[in-house]
Amino acid sequence: MKAEVFLPEDYRPADDEPFMNERQTEYFKRKLNDWKQDLIEGSRDTIEALQDNTRNIPDISDRASEETDRALELRTRDRQRKLVAKIDSALRRIDEGEYGYCEVTGDPISLKRLDARPIATMSLEAQERHERREKVHRDD
Repeated sequence: MKAEVFLPEDYRPADDEPFMNERQTEYFKRKLNDWKQDLIEGSRDTIEALQDNTRNIPDISDRASEETDRALELRTRDRQRKLVAKIDSALRRIDEGEYGYCEVTGDPISLKRLDARPIATMSLEAQERHERREKVHRDD
């Protein structure tokens, strides 16, 4: 079992330290776990709210409005479920020592990008190339 890494509360990864050192990996691991926990708690709240709000509404307009709200909430939760899977994948990459490196080029992903989008799997340049190719193929 690895010893816990000390991480000051105001710590932010910096370019002047070795890339994906213990402190950086611990920072991103905590960030990902906190994000995942928030999403899971939100899902629990949604489930509880949906179970509590299963009442029969006589007015058809009100019922339609509530069903639309419910469908939107479920769609949002489905997106978040997929996001949890991506977070789990990022945590697995941390454990395997692959986190922070572009899956296309193998180059390090910038710390700013990882801080803004900790589930990123591609460098900004590789992501832009991917999106351009995707757009070209979509226009066909």
